[in-house]
Amino acid sequence: MAEQIHVVAGVLYDADGRVLLAQRLPGKHMAGRWEFPGGKLQSCESPSAGLARELLEELGVTVKQSTALIRVRHAYPEREVLLDVWRVADYAGQPVGAEGQALRWIHVSELHDADLLEADKPIVDALNLPDRYAITPTPGDDLAAFSSQIARVTAAGDCLLQLRAPRVDSRRLHELAVAAVQVARGCSVLINGDPRVTIPIALATGARGIHLPYRYVGQISRQAIPAGFLVGASCHNLAELEAASDSGANFAVLGPVLPTPSHPGATTLGWDDYAALVDRANLPVYALGGVELADIELARTLGSQGVAGIRAFFG
Repeated sequence: MAEQIHVVAGVLYDADGRVLLAQRLPGKHMAGRWEFPGGKLQSCESPSAGLARELLEELGVTVKQSTALIRVRHAYPEREVLLDVWRVADYAGQPVGAEGQALRWIHVSELHDADLLEADKPIVDALNLPDRYAITPTPGDDLAAFSSQIARVTAAGDCLLQLRAPRVDSRRLHELAVAAVQVARGCSVLINGDPRVTIPIALATGARGIHLPYRYVGQISRQAIPAGFLVGASCHNLAELEAASDSGANFAVLGPVLPTPSHPGATTLGWDDYAALVDRANLPVYALGGVELADIELARTLGSQGVAGIRAFFG
């Protein structure tokens, strides 16, 4: 049976918004690769306490404030790693390679090109994704009114926008995508639906990516998609989350978490079961179903990337 280790890592920022990477020392597993700094938890040590100890030992910094970002499970041939990752919002001291390890500061947008450990790659998605994922209501015939709705919701920027237009033909979906990309200036647009239709439209219109209903998960190849192209997936249970992760999706939405007016009587997860599933997911997850923007902080404390929905954004 492969060795199982529990590791904690921290994401530290400098004044320019760059994040810190450390290079693994010769003689260590995966020597020479880059990672977010941290190390193994000691027996009976909490992740936050272990983070503070490791960063003091490795970097000479004192953690003053940190929040959970994501938990990742990764199986290497010779070991299995459970990685607790924390965003270090405030720290004292200047990071140095106290153990002789090389350090480098890098912009978040460049992390996909860094020679990171495989286990660290979901962290990159978590750092690049916002905490709000707006989903459009079914568009009507009035394209101008639909565009106005999107412009209002995305005016604040820093969100994802899912264009969801079920039962429209590809020509109409292309028209809607053009309009959404034009007005959602501060947000990245993803197109929901069959990837055979949505990928060409996304590439042609400048949309950032696609969102897959679960039935389409596994029907795309990441090798055939340009770098930086986002893929989201709709999930309802652990098996679907695992399939989405295995397929190369960058993130998932999971729900319904709470009752919704649009699906009265539907079975819901509740926050406790939602948190338990997120804890087992190896990719960023948004809470969907009955959630509000006011739930973002709660969702984040449970390990979620943030919240997604229609009503929470469009009313």
